[in-house]
Order: sequence, then C-alpha cells, then structure tokens
Amino acid sequence: MLGFLLRLLPFWVREPLLIAVGSVLGVRIMYLAVRDHDRVAAGLGVVFLVFTAIRVYAVIRALRARRNPSPTASADGAAVDAAAQLQAQAGTGPRPSPDTPEKEHNPWRQAIAAVAVFGALAASVWVGPRFMPSDDNAPQAASCSDGAHEELPKAYKDTPKPVTGEELCKALYRPDLAKLLGTPGETATTVSGTNNTAPLTDGKVAQPEAEVTFDTYTVNVSATYNELSIDQYVKLMKFGDETDIKTLKVLGRPAVLSSDHTMKFEINLGSGGSGGPVEQGPLARTLSVALDRNDRGGYCEITVWSTSGALPNDSVLLNIAEKVLPRIP
Repeated sequence: MLGFLLRLLPFWVREPLLIAVGSVLGVRIMYLAVRDHDRVAAGLGVVFLVFTAIRVYAVIRALRARRNPSPTASADGAAVDAAAQLQAQAGTGPRPSPDTPEKEHNPWRQAIAAVAVFGALAASVWVGPRFMPSDDNAPQAASCSDGAHEELPKAYKDTPKPVTGEELCKALYRPDLAKLLGTPGETATTVSGTNNTAPLTDGKVAQPEAEVTFDTYTVNVSATYNELSIDQYVKLMKFGDETDIKTLKVLGRPAVLSSDHTMKFEINLGSGGSGGPVEQGPLARTLSVALDRNDRGGYCEITVWSTSGALPNDSVLLNIAEKVLPRIP
C-alpha cells in the first residue's frame, strides 16, 4: 500500500523523501549496530544506505538530463529521413498510429498520496521509540553485580561453602519480587549484595546479605552460618525486643516470625562530619528459617519494612521464602 502511494507522488517529491528517510534510518541503524556489535542490524543499515545511494544517483541523472540541451534540429531531420526511407521500403503497410499521449497525473490523487505517506512516516516516528533500543543516558536497571570482584573473607572458604552476597542477591532479586510484595507495578531502585561476617565472631562466621529497595517496601535477606539453631534463637528472643513471635514450619524447616524496630541514624557531612544520635526506625517483620530440616545450626532471615511503617501480611514473607530458600545452600 505504501509503495502504491509513493508511485503516485511526483518524481521531485518522491525521490527527496526517500533519500531523507533512507539516510536517517541507515545512519541510525548503523550507529546502533556499531554500539551493540549487532551484525544483523549492520546488514540492515547497509541495505538502507545502498538504497539511499541509488536514489541519489537517480536524482543526479535527472538533474543532468534537465540541464543538457535538447537534441539539435539536424539530428531530428536525419532521424525523420531515415524513418521515411524505412516506410517507403515497407510498401503499402499500415501506417503507424500516432503516439499515445502520456497519461496526466491527477493532482488530487498526488495530494492524497503525499498526505498518506507523511502520515505513515509520522506514525513510524511515533511508534519507533517503543521498538528501538534506548539511549545511553537512559536509566539502567538495578543489578546485583557492580563489576568489581572483591576478595572474600576467610569465613567464606569453609566447607560447606557459604553463599556469597552476589549469589544471595540474585536469589532475592527475582522478576516477580515486586508482585510477591503486593506492588507489581514498582521497579527496584537499589539492589545490593555484601559479603559480611557476623559481629562478635572475629570474622570467623560468614553472614552474606542482600537488599532490594522499592518505593513501598525494602526487602533484606541474610544467611548466618553459625551453630545457633532456631530453637535456641527463639529462646534468646525472650530477652530481646522482638514482639509478635510466632513459630512455624517453612519448607519443612523450623522457622519463627518476629517484629522489631529498625535503627535510624543520620550523618551530617558538615561541621566536621559528625553523626547524629541513633534513633528508632520503622517496624520491620522478620522470618527466620533454619538452613536445614534438622536445625543443626545456621539460619536465613528475610526482613521487610517500609518508611511509612506499614507491613505486608506474613504470607508475603512466606511466599518470598519459598522462592528464595531453595537457592541458598
């Protein structure tokens, strides 16, 4: 359909239009091909550029034909004499009919075709950004890997080998994590994974950690490879600030749900960089699950909180645990 409309346009409208579109698309596609190292896109860009070069050559030939003078009268006379001799030799053959006059172009059809072509180009420009790769200055999606490979603490070389912060982050940062939290339309703003060690252990107990922050909730997952069982952990909670304690089973493993306030502190970069006092932060809900069914020591904690203080249902933590725990050794 588009090709039929293009044929209705006059030569001096159609050809410059094709040259402009072909050159813009060809250069753009070649740029993306070089940036993304895409051979298919490079081939497509070459096709557009070759097509544009052919149209440019056709326009140049047409311009030269218009600038050159018409054939001389002597040449016309010689051509007429030669035609007369051929007709005399042919005898009484039928006389050639006069040349059929060239069909004139309808100006209304040309106008409608021009409007349709420009409408199609406008539609392609409008829809094109949805299918073209984004620019380099577009915000990049959050990633668990920052490209730097730091040396792991000695605790991560034990047997069985603990999971690293990056591996824990990849287990947590699932495509459906926002949906599991009940906020399917949100996108993670920050993602991180760290290779920590448990406090007061002199760096001998691995405690990797991963955290994903959304606009509504923040999810933190940590794994502690010590000898503390969930049963012992529940007994220690009686001496802490945990509230709303509830024991249960998750994937056949002992687990406990508890609530506690996070810590909030501010760092003032001015006036010598002194920090403010540590304050009580919003309430957080934590699900602690043993690393194995026999509860021989070690546990994984999944904590969810929000700056507003609102918390999701406990079923949200259970659903996240069922997705994340199988990927944690």
